Amino acid sequence: MEKLQILWQSTSLANFELGQLVMMLVGLVLLYLAIVRKFEPLLLLPIGFGALLANIPLAGFNDPGGMLYYIYAVGVDTGIFPLLIFMGVGAMTDFGALIANPRMLLLGAAAQFGIFATLFGAILLNAVPGFAFTLKEASAIAIIGGADGPTAIFLSSQLAPELLGAVAVAAYSYMALVPIIQPPIMKALTTQAEREITMEQLRTVSKKEKVLFPLAVLILTIMVLPTATPLVGMFCLGNLMRECGVVDRLSKTAQNELINIVTIFLGLAVGSKLSADKFLTLETLGILLLGAVAFAIGTAAGVLMAKLMNRLSGGKVNPLIGAAGVSAVPMAARVVNKVGLEANPHNFLLMHAMGPNVAGVLGSAVAAGILLALVG
Repeated sequence: MEKLQILWQSTSLANFELGQLVMMLVGLVLLYLAIVRKFEPLLLLPIGFGALLANIPLAGFNDPGGMLYYIYAVGVDTGIFPLLIFMGVGAMTDFGALIANPRMLLLGAAAQFGIFATLFGAILLNAVPGFAFTLKEASAIAIIGGADGPTAIFLSSQLAPELLGAVAVAAYSYMALVPIIQPPIMKALTTQAEREITMEQLRTVSKKEKVLFPLAVLILTIMVLPTATPLVGMFCLGNLMRECGVVDRLSKTAQNELINIVTIFLGLAVGSKLSADKFLTLETLGILLLGAVAFAIGTAAGVLMAKLMNRLSGGKVNPLIGAAGVSAVPMAARVVNKVGLEANPHNFLLMHAMGPNVAGVLGSAVAAGILLALVG
């Protein structure tokens, strides 16, 4: 009986705690959203599976020497994984729509208002008993409003590693819910006539312009906001490899093999932070709430800026494209196109929306650099 008792105590069943079971259920929910609902499956699937592994008693995945421990220490703690993801995203991004209409930078900037509004919201939430966010933690939560998963992970790992799991899950969950969250806000802030506006076709952008653009963005970032250079720099490197036409093998590797490998490990590393002691707190509920507010404010700010541009241009800008100023590429642009087609079957806004959409990627990286400079 003594031997059987020792054997029983060495099993996971004998050592499960309620919190671990709850977090494994959370992991299964994430897997359901990824596999069945197809919500951001490329990252929610490894995050969900990482949550399962992290909450198995006695498995030691998160302990020093464990696989998840080293994946997190090497890739996320150092900030390398999000930077490599940004390089891959840059290699997949076409800046043509933004170069053809540089005014769209204003929409990408306006959408970042949700980040800074939520920063103050997180600080004000400290007035509620049970919440005690520091300025660094509030900054990590606020970046959710940029709707950019790698940026949220990068900033959280630098400012508030203990909140990484909740911030990453919130960021990718709201990115996946773009088709549900954005349309009601877009329709509430625009009239039927505004949604029906047809925009002029964009001009053709030369290869020379596309090659010079990432170099110009990098130089400007170095001079004005060097703290944003890690994110912007890797993004520009990936885009330059895409546009220069002389390193197709490197560009294709960044777009496919490299970003896929890093995405697997990044998801597992984030999932490793979904342990019961770190996730099942009142603060997590506050993070999820503030993340939703940040995303909604960012969408609304982009639409309102586009309405202003429409007024100043004499009715030539469809305000819907402002919603694409958040950084959920290319899903936000597709949602804009879908809502535009519902209002006018001949209104194709996809290419116009890609301008503010890619501007939002740069905007979220710049916002992260500003927060790092101010509170890092």
